[in-house]
Amino acid sequence: MALVLPEFPWDSLSGHAATARSHPGGIIDLSVGSPVDPTPEVVREALSTATDAHSYPQVAGTPALRAAIAEWYGRRRGVHGLDDSSVLPTIGSKELIAGMALWLGLGPGDTVVHPANAYPTYALGAALVGAEALASDDPAAWPESSRLIWLNSPGNPDGSVLGVEQLRAAVERARELGAVIAGDECYAELGWEGEWSSTPTPCILDPRVVGDRLDGVVSVYSLSKQSNLAGYRAGFVAGDPAVVAQLLAVRKHAGLMLPAPVQEAMRAALGDEEHVAAQKDLYRARRSALAPALEGAGFRIDHSEAGLYLWVTRDEDAWRSVSWLAERGILVAPGSFYGERGARHVRVALTTTDERIAAAVERLSS
Repeated sequence: MALVLPEFPWDSLSGHAATARSHPGGIIDLSVGSPVDPTPEVVREALSTATDAHSYPQVAGTPALRAAIAEWYGRRRGVHGLDDSSVLPTIGSKELIAGMALWLGLGPGDTVVHPANAYPTYALGAALVGAEALASDDPAAWPESSRLIWLNSPGNPDGSVLGVEQLRAAVERARELGAVIAGDECYAELGWEGEWSSTPTPCILDPRVVGDRLDGVVSVYSLSKQSNLAGYRAGFVAGDPAVVAQLLAVRKHAGLMLPAPVQEAMRAALGDEEHVAAQKDLYRARRSALAPALEGAGFRIDHSEAGLYLWVTRDEDAWRSVSWLAERGILVAPGSFYGERGARHVRVALTTTDERIAAAVERLSS
């Protein structure tokens, strides 16, 4: 029997991309969140010195990398006491999100819960194992069949942040159901409003959330955004040692190992806060220029407290907004890519150069 997968949504943007490309000043592609700034020199140097990688890398990660991940959670996320058994590097975060339901043994009759406004890969993971995908932000509505629950904070596409109390309520409900709950948190260092402007957003492993035990709870992270390592595929998962052990066992059999030079690059990136702060300043400046220009063009910005996107609306069908912007050479993603609730929003990425942001501001202002 052929596997039936959801349609890849970005294929439907091709016509609007062609319109944007025909603009005399060229396309300004704000439809995806792929970093454009250089990979930090400290990371590139670490990668270069580790190129004598003649042996197979460790699926579990080198001791130095595992220690760096655990130390980073303590220093930046307020999560202390993690050890080798509770952290695991991954080949980016998307493959882990897509594969988690499979590797945890879910199948038909099980439910994978994900946010109402959601990155499509959560539902894909459910589809791969024949499980049901449920879009729901209300823990009280999660059914008894729930076996894997995804939270995403800061959220993609809408940049919303879950506070400690919201995270705690979700974890308590997941534990009642006997489900694994995973926090997808790769934008945690990129907060813009309130207290998040100077500190990372709350972690699902925070002791104020989980209490004195990690049972059934994991945090998923990626260095693609904060360190411009999207091309390195540098991610990791941390939390309940029992869940980590199951993921590790499957990954050993499947040969899912992070290249040794990338592991050393990750270790260097996790130990250096200076480049993260500098990158955040770049995105802050781009956001500060683009947000008022969108508002001046009649858009309202909703949520967007953190992350690399502005979640905007003119209270019209999302595709109408996509078309209006494409005529001005600006390509964005319709909110309908992320669920029914996004049908009147568009997602505008901050991941382009200063020159392209300035051009977008000029086009929106005229």
